[in-house]
Amino acid sequence: MRPAVLFIMLTVMIDAMGIGLMVPVMPDLIREVNGGGLSDAALWGGVLATSFAVMQFLFGPVLGGLSDRFGRRPVLLTSLVVMGADYIVMALAGSIWLLLAGRIVGGITAATQATASAYMADISTPAERTKNFGLVGASFGMGFVLGPIMGGFLAEYGTRAPFWAAACLAFANVALGWMVLKETLDPASARPFDWRRANPFGAVRHLGALPGVRRLLTIYFLYFVAFSVYPSVWAYFGQERFDWSPSVIGMSLALFGATMALVQAGIIRLAINRFGERGTVFAGLLFAISTYVSIAFITSGTITLILTPLAALAGVIPPALQGIMSQRVADNAQGELQGALTSASSLAMILSPLVMTASFAQFTSPTAPVYFPGAPFAIAAALMVVALVVFVSKRPLARRRVT
Repeated sequence: MRPAVLFIMLTVMIDAMGIGLMVPVMPDLIREVNGGGLSDAALWGGVLATSFAVMQFLFGPVLGGLSDRFGRRPVLLTSLVVMGADYIVMALAGSIWLLLAGRIVGGITAATQATASAYMADISTPAERTKNFGLVGASFGMGFVLGPIMGGFLAEYGTRAPFWAAACLAFANVALGWMVLKETLDPASARPFDWRRANPFGAVRHLGALPGVRRLLTIYFLYFVAFSVYPSVWAYFGQERFDWSPSVIGMSLALFGATMALVQAGIIRLAINRFGERGTVFAGLLFAISTYVSIAFITSGTITLILTPLAALAGVIPPALQGIMSQRVADNAQGELQGALTSASSLAMILSPLVMTASFAQFTSPTAPVYFPGAPFAIAAALMVVALVVFVSKRPLARRRVT
């Protein structure tokens, strides 16, 4: 593996770890700096998590557009430096408002997945892009697994320890990137930075004008709304339906994340070679529908645990969609495309918890007309059915690259 590719994978993994790394200590840390009980801490925790996601949504296209103008290297390295400094500020924070400011800055710096994906597009041939986007997804999956594990271990050393560890990881990756990361954007093809497109709505509007891209962006968004059912309600669902302990819930999520990483690092390559990008998306959608329906209705905890890693096989969908869309966009617009995709997934992760948790509460409350704790997974399955209909409704147009 090329050192620059390793750096990109580490950058995405650190972005993902930065979220889960601090989850185990946030309840105690919030009460430490703000007082109050656990319920108050939970409310503030929701505010902190939402602010992080909102910043990712807003700034994904901004960082992507900046990388199309100034290059991938300066955007990635600068973001990592600011990220490391932000973790230090949060490690020293003595008020809830400083923690909130830290999460806002952290959401901005964590939007570099768009630039990381643009870098992978730069160094890949069109045929290799989907496979290399899979490596980016695998890195995120590994960060999703390792973050909570490391955070739980470091919590034994105090509420501030995970932040110091995250800062060290960020600065160590800066050092690696400074040595191995070469610029891949040709200065002759750099694009002027345009605020009209450097926002999630402008970027989607511009990219939506390209042949077939609007449909694919819609499918990408629907996938992440459905996918977010796992972090949104899995812990509540497992306890309500199967009486799972926190350790079993944590193990199942770690298993899911590890399988997702395996799918996007290796299985995606086999799927693309066998079915092509379009066939891989189609198969992934069918698999997602079947697993969501199964989880919604199965009452056996053992069978559900078996289905947990199998559900991760639907993870072939995002890199395959990215691969198709990247071939319809000019080389000097890859950052804008990846920024729009980052915003789409971030918006999904803002909206989905509201829908999924509300549906779970509605169908598990004492006054529920029908007791159905699997309702959020039924909604996820319905969304994937809509995505499948959108995907097959029109054959893709002849490949055309538009600037």
